[in-house]
Amino acid sequence: MKITFYGHASLGIEVGGKHIIVDPFITGNPQASEIDINTLKADYILLTHAHGDHVLDVEAIAKNTDAVIVSNAEITSYYATLGFKAHPMNHGGSWKFDFGKVKYVNAIHSSSFPNGSYGGNPGGFVIEGEHKNIYIAGDTALSMDMKLIPMRTKLDLAILPIGNNFTMDVEDAIIASDFLECDKILGYHFDTFGYIEINHDEAIRKFFDKGKDLMLLKIGESIEL
Repeated sequence: MKITFYGHASLGIEVGGKHIIVDPFITGNPQASEIDINTLKADYILLTHAHGDHVLDVEAIAKNTDAVIVSNAEITSYYATLGFKAHPMNHGGSWKFDFGKVKYVNAIHSSSFPNGSYGGNPGGFVIEGEHKNIYIAGDTALSMDMKLIPMRTKLDLAILPIGNNFTMDVEDAIIASDFLECDKILGYHFDTFGYIEINHDEAIRKFFDKGKDLMLLKIGESIEL
């Protein structure tokens, strides 16, 4: 499993011979100006919620790739009405795709499209594929519901927001990693704009002091599990 960071909360995942894009907000992010969305491969687009900084490039990428959009029922209905392929999910439900199993799990946040359309309830994803399991938290507050995830899935990596103001901060993300029983963390949703700028060295040190590994990738950088 290969995971590439495209800035903010945008990710590329290669698993089971398939390409997945998560929450594509790239063309609107000056920090990601070197990423050309026209070159991205996507069999699936996973969306945690409907905010503009997570769905900006969905339509362009879906048009280029014919990808299937996976999200809650309200978001997938919105895109299906526009003629895009979609697979609806809802909280607690899971589905075996051709790249692995995906479960849609709780997140505490808000969700509406930039045009004001209802975006349903926000969520996160647990992906089990190629003998590696990851959790993509989406935009969320710290939640006791995170304790439920390791009861079903042993995680190899948790991808957590750490920018504060709109989501968890670093300290809450450390607690979340305890709840998730996962000490390998990829941080995201930070530095894109002033509200969520963080001190990288301090964040890494705080995780390290708790015996945990926080990775902060540069935009375009990848890791393999």
